[in-house]
Amino acid sequence: MLGEYRIEGCRASEIAASVERGVGSGALEPGQLLPPMRELAARLGVNPNTVAAAYRTLRERGVIETAGRRGSRVRSKPATTARGTLRVEAPAGVRDVSEGNPEPSLLPDLGAALAAAARRNAERPVLYGEPEVDADFARLARAAMDADGVPGGPIAATSGSLDAIERVLNAHLRTGDAVVVEDPGWGSLLDLLPALGLRPVPVPLDDEGPLPEEVARALRGGARALIVTARAQNPTGAAVGARRAAELRAVLAEHPGTLFVEDDHGHGIVDVPLHPIAGGTTHWALVRSVAKAYGPDLRVAALTGDPVTVDRVAGRQRLGPGWVSHLLQRAVVELWASGAVDPAAVAGWYGERRDGLVRALAARGVPAYGATGMNVWVPVADETGAVTRLLGAGWAVAPGARFRSATGPAVRVTVSGLALSDLEPLADVLAAAAGPAPARAYG
Repeated sequence: MLGEYRIEGCRASEIAASVERGVGSGALEPGQLLPPMRELAARLGVNPNTVAAAYRTLRERGVIETAGRRGSRVRSKPATTARGTLRVEAPAGVRDVSEGNPEPSLLPDLGAALAAAARRNAERPVLYGEPEVDADFARLARAAMDADGVPGGPIAATSGSLDAIERVLNAHLRTGDAVVVEDPGWGSLLDLLPALGLRPVPVPLDDEGPLPEEVARALRGGARALIVTARAQNPTGAAVGARRAAELRAVLAEHPGTLFVEDDHGHGIVDVPLHPIAGGTTHWALVRSVAKAYGPDLRVAALTGDPVTVDRVAGRQRLGPGWVSHLLQRAVVELWASGAVDPAAVAGWYGERRDGLVRALAARGVPAYGATGMNVWVPVADETGAVTRLLGAGWAVAPGARFRSATGPAVRVTVSGLALSDLEPLADVLAAAAGPAPARAYG
């Protein structure tokens, strides 16, 4: 069962540490079955309760998973192994469409905005004891959310979407709590949950977001939180429409104690309206990052939510980084105020390439998905084989394993950097690599 590796220890902490060493060294591989608790207890000469405590610790840390009578095994992607490591390095001469980055030519020049922020700081430096959120940042962020129908709530600034989501989850959840997530979904979020000791519950989605009946089933099963991507879902491009938003609000109305988090990272690069779901539960949050529209390195996101949630996030933030730099917040204010980004133009640029690739693949009998945003999700018969064949044909794509839990094999293509003349040749090699279409792609 374990090959040559022997788990050691007399106390629960020692047994857990021994398993973690095995996983870290590679001696215990992802998916490897661990001994039944009583068997390991007899081998180590300890009480079965000691092994049970060790396994519980390992589950909470995201190192192993337990499936009832099927036993406990090393997680297929333990918290120490980021999904981002499941990537293909593009050698010289290979086009890289795997990274999920925005198109650099669409990002605004930050020089003027940063210079204006620096001049403001020279006139009135931000010192200890001042409000964490720049007043103009809060005002403009709140005004934009009001215009989109986001429920009222205070504004906080965080270092990107994932930082906001982590802080919101930590504000309300306990180790072992279950969190409903999209499948396929954002790989970094799927890594974050087990790292926090939380248990992801994947639910399928279609082009309008998570399926309400599946979300309802997960919440009835005891899940305490739900995370939904509002638009430009990564990796499928799904966007929550008006009907789906109403359906999900109805599901949440039956579970008002659910912590609900809405990720609107696509704000500024999409041309479909936001249909907010947030606001119907006691605790909720909506986060908007500036990464895709203004530049990933700005590391700024605007967070709103119910007062308790935002206050807890801000309070914990004070004990760590303290605040997000006002220089960065002011730079974002300058960008917003100057209209440095035209969302319609940006959305049109991505849409022309994304929709064009989806149509080209459809013409070749290959189903693909990409309603909004910058990515196209292409189901394939054999994921490893498809990635390898595409690499041989001169294209590096992202393996679907970075994003999926229970859904079938696929690859993700980011359209940033593609010229319109690339679409037909890329569709040719994708179609050749995809193989027979799966009976059910996702949703």
